[in-house]
Amino acid sequence: MPDAKALAEALAAGKPAAVVAGPDAPAGGVASESFMPGTSLHAVACACCQGRGEAAQALDRLFQARVRGIVPWFDRVLVLDADGLGEETRQALAQDKLAAARYRLA
Repeated sequence: MPDAKALAEALAAGKPAAVVAGPDAPAGGVASESFMPGTSLHAVACACCQGRGEAAQALDRLFQARVRGIVPWFDRVLVLDADGLGEETRQALAQDKLAAARYRLA
């Protein structure tokens, strides 16, 4: 989504959605997750992430929250394309096998 207005419109239309955005973005959807390109919550090559990108880690957190019942079920993930989040998320879906197995780009 190019901006907050487009995100709000997309949330209002369609099936339940989770949102991936930067840490300062307004929350929305049934679940939300944030990341900033170039920063990671874990050390490089830690046992759980093994050097995976921030977008892939954010998508992992959403998936785990959904399957554990921590957040309501969602059928789609919307990305607020600020600060390169959209491109990094596209790269995660193209290059990260686990993210690509869980999500598809539509």
